[in-house]
Amino acid sequence: MDGLKKSDYVSMTEIQRASLPHALCGRDILGAAKTGSGKTLAFVIPVLEKLHREWRWGHEDGVGCIIISPTRELAGQLFDVLKALGDRILDVGFKKTLNAIISQLPKHRQTLLFSATQTKSVQDLARLSLKDPEYVGVHEKSTTSTPDRLQQTAMIVPLEQKLDMLWSFIKAHLNSKILVFLSSCKQVKFVFEAFKKLRPGIPLKCLHGKMKQGKRMVIYSQFCEKRSVLFSTDVASRGLDFNKAVDWVVQVDCPEDVASYIHRVGRTARYASVGRSVLFLTPSEMKMLEKLQEAKVPVQFIKANNKRLQPVSGLLSALLVKDSDLQDLAKKAFVTYLRSIHIQKDKEVFDVMKLPIDEFSASMGLPMTPKLRFLNQKIKGKKMSGIQLDNADKDIANLPTGSFREDLGGPRGKLDIGDHEEADVEKGFLLSKDGEHEGEAKAIELGPILPATRVLKKKKLKINIHRPVGTRVVFDEEGNTLPPLARVADAKNVDNSSLLDQEGERMGDRKRKRPKIYFDSDSDDGKTIEDRDKLVKTDSISLSEQEALALKLLSSMH
Repeated sequence: MDGLKKSDYVSMTEIQRASLPHALCGRDILGAAKTGSGKTLAFVIPVLEKLHREWRWGHEDGVGCIIISPTRELAGQLFDVLKALGDRILDVGFKKTLNAIISQLPKHRQTLLFSATQTKSVQDLARLSLKDPEYVGVHEKSTTSTPDRLQQTAMIVPLEQKLDMLWSFIKAHLNSKILVFLSSCKQVKFVFEAFKKLRPGIPLKCLHGKMKQGKRMVIYSQFCEKRSVLFSTDVASRGLDFNKAVDWVVQVDCPEDVASYIHRVGRTARYASVGRSVLFLTPSEMKMLEKLQEAKVPVQFIKANNKRLQPVSGLLSALLVKDSDLQDLAKKAFVTYLRSIHIQKDKEVFDVMKLPIDEFSASMGLPMTPKLRFLNQKIKGKKMSGIQLDNADKDIANLPTGSFREDLGGPRGKLDIGDHEEADVEKGFLLSKDGEHEGEAKAIELGPILPATRVLKKKKLKINIHRPVGTRVVFDEEGNTLPPLARVADAKNVDNSSLLDQEGERMGDRKRKRPKIYFDSDSDDGKTIEDRDKLVKTDSISLSEQEALALKLLSSMH
């Protein structure tokens, strides 16, 4: 009790009040409660009471308790209290490890299992590790499955506008502590490095599973202490308490399921504090909104205020041209994101074939669309099955060869990346106002950039009938070059005997080739090269006549 009072814990939460009597009596517990509701103390208190006061456990007695946490950061957070060790659990890749740990535990033990979501993985683990558990669910009758003080919003953001929307959101909340979730480590690295070079006016940090544990803990501690933007994978979505100071949780990429969503937004609005969250959904991911509402998640759908959108695609393109390492990172981020969508099990929400691949690549500043071999195999599989491909599928099928983008000019300005006052969120950036004056000063300082176009290598190119034709070098019998227009003249200047002599000797008995048809003729009379281009004697044409012939030739081409 003295330790609890010193840490300012003087009253119990619902889950603590409901579970502690059973845990202190030695019963197994399966506890379910919302994020930030005090589940950690619900098992820390019984552990301390059992080991220290009841059993008088000491160092010489060995291991008396094992605490297994979802992430290393959470294990480190618990280590400050119980000196525990842990690793990520309940994921497919760690089930074997977890089963091996449980198989080595003594049969006579007490097990306490707490989670914010009762998924199938949690239920399977409970059947495996618990014996006649006491189920304690304190929020089952609640109208919502997330904290009451959490304001949740969702908006449609096309895939090619996600980075623009994220940049604009950060610029509008420079005085907030923002936790941004992306689906892969490569995306976290790219967005962090790219935005850091653009200097939005607020400290930026990143956290992902590929980082060494020491660095991860340093980043976690720094984010807890002061305002900043933390780009992270789901490694930061489980159990972490950022000192109750996260103002915004921004989910740039859609979570894989409802449980993942609940854990992500649970990093804010912890215990008695308030918090806000926003979810970016592409048009093809709108089914997730229905799933959230069915799971009693009160998400408010809003419309983004595009008048405050600040495009960064042009700036990213300029960065990638100068920085080859950043360009390689962008390619990897592009591929890993699409692969993560491709391998998702819920095809009602995630369909990679419905995504604008080319536009997404352009929005990241890439000059070419990287190869997507896994998508090419999927296209081939459709063809083998006799499935009719739509236009989007056909475009994706051409992507593995690479495609080239040409910028169509357009004025480009500089994006304001300095500090400014935080905008009014509800009435400004997020929620669009129908009554806004059209002449209002806009936050977009980057000039309009015309949409980029790409020419796929496998597509047929149209012939420009007005383009200049190439020239042909002609040699006389002695090997001397003839003037370039010596072969061009009207039929009245043609010396037929000269033509027969020259052509007849060269062709001999060879089979005459099929005459070529001009593609730059305005008429449909089908005149051939032999009818229109005749040989003439070069010594009978003066320079002035050659110029006249050239003008005549050019005029006939238009």
